[in-house]
Amino acid sequence: MQNNDVNDLQLASMRSRALAFVIDDLLVTVIIMIIFWDNIMAVSENMDAMMYLMKAELVVPLIFLKFIYQTFFIWYYGASVGKIIAKIRVIDANSWQKVSLFSAMLRSAGRIFSEMFFYIGFLIGFFNDGRKTFHDITGRTLVVNA
Repeated sequence: MQNNDVNDLQLASMRSRALAFVIDDLLVTVIIMIIFWDNIMAVSENMDAMMYLMKAELVVPLIFLKFIYQTFFIWYYGASVGKIIAKIRVIDANSWQKVSLFSAMLRSAGRIFSEMFFYIGFLIGFFNDGRKTFHDITGRTLVVNA
């Protein structure tokens, strides 16, 4: 990153981050539905079987896919598909450079943890200067305009 680029960095708005979140979650949900379509259709008439399928067979693959998706895109591209569409990106909070694979993994795990606990980790972003969510703190990242 050149010096001029660093001077032009601006934190991404919470609105653009929310848009990216919705796009990414819809994308991951569609992928899971495609993968498990036959299973979903097989139990679509039986609500008890559908609830069991959602708890037992879809939760672990969904968490795994979210982890891989977030880790890969943040590490490789600096942004997930949703972030690319929202024109924002993730950078290392210390060097302001590309995020390392390890930081992307920590960030992804922190994001999943936040989702599992009623999205409280996301709310943290409203109450600090860097708009850092729990997963930004965990991965030592910042989300800025692209």
